[in-house]
Amino acid sequence: MAATPIPIIDIGPVLRGDVGATERAAVKLSHACRHVGFYYLRGHGVSRTLVDAVFGEARRFHAQPQDAKLALRAGADNAGYMPYGGSVSRASRLYHGDRPNKNEAFFLKRDLPPNHPDVRAGKRFRPLNRWPEEAALPGFRTTVLAYAEAMERLALALLPLYARALDLAPDWFDEAFDDPQFTLRLTHYAAHERFEEDEFSLAPHTDSSFMTLLATTDVPGLSIRLTSGEWVEAPSLPDCFIVNIGDMGHRWTNGRFLSTPHRVLNQSGRERYAIPFFFDCNIDYEMVCLPTCCGPGDPPKFPPTTYMDYMLRFTGANYAHARGNLA
Repeated sequence: MAATPIPIIDIGPVLRGDVGATERAAVKLSHACRHVGFYYLRGHGVSRTLVDAVFGEARRFHAQPQDAKLALRAGADNAGYMPYGGSVSRASRLYHGDRPNKNEAFFLKRDLPPNHPDVRAGKRFRPLNRWPEEAALPGFRTTVLAYAEAMERLALALLPLYARALDLAPDWFDEAFDDPQFTLRLTHYAAHERFEEDEFSLAPHTDSSFMTLLATTDVPGLSIRLTSGEWVEAPSLPDCFIVNIGDMGHRWTNGRFLSTPHRVLNQSGRERYAIPFFFDCNIDYEMVCLPTCCGPGDPPKFPPTTYMDYMLRFTGANYAHARGNLA
């Protein structure tokens, strides 16, 4: 396999508590986030058995009859099923077309109970998840929730590294992420051999998130755009996650951490599945420019925002089922 410009960061020593491991990993993380915007995460402790099980659940979900999936159709909160071609990357800085993306997806959020105050109040982006019946997909909910919980634990474990990479105290992000938002997306890319001009499995875009963690798959298709403008394939490295900064992380760091464009072209001739985990701070936490990312002669480039405010715009722009809900 050819060398990749995407750095590899092993956090096994950090999770073991090795002396100096956090600072060493933070230096590598700072370089990756400032110069590439993507990195491979190794030594993360998430079982490959669990990862493979969730890929299997994604296949099972999308293999259902269309009527069964449409019964779980997503609404304005972006939880549930999005039919094939249900998104256009209108929030992209690079893609300015209007062709629907060639994929379908199932979205889930934190699994809140019906009596949760935010659910009862109908708070946006804090909905009940829309689950298939247990009889239809036995074990689906249990497996997918176990994965979401494992990914949340991993993302929280990374926060001290992000803090140190930004010259902040290791616990700086604790308050902002004491009730974090996340979205797990089970995506199916149909097998395609050829694409027309401006047609993609997923058009060039940047994520909305603070960070995204994507389990690797042996079916190629993901590529990222380097700062030089060159598109490079992201090879599948065994037992790694591909992690990237999203737009909210970019804004919060005053542009120091890159929100790197990426795209998917599934020209493998095989079905492709992806299970990205989008991780963000508390829904109403105000992301004001970090104190180490601005100063005299370097004022904040972006106004403060919250997850709620940013996602109202992002989902309304990109998803047909949320259109008309722009703030």
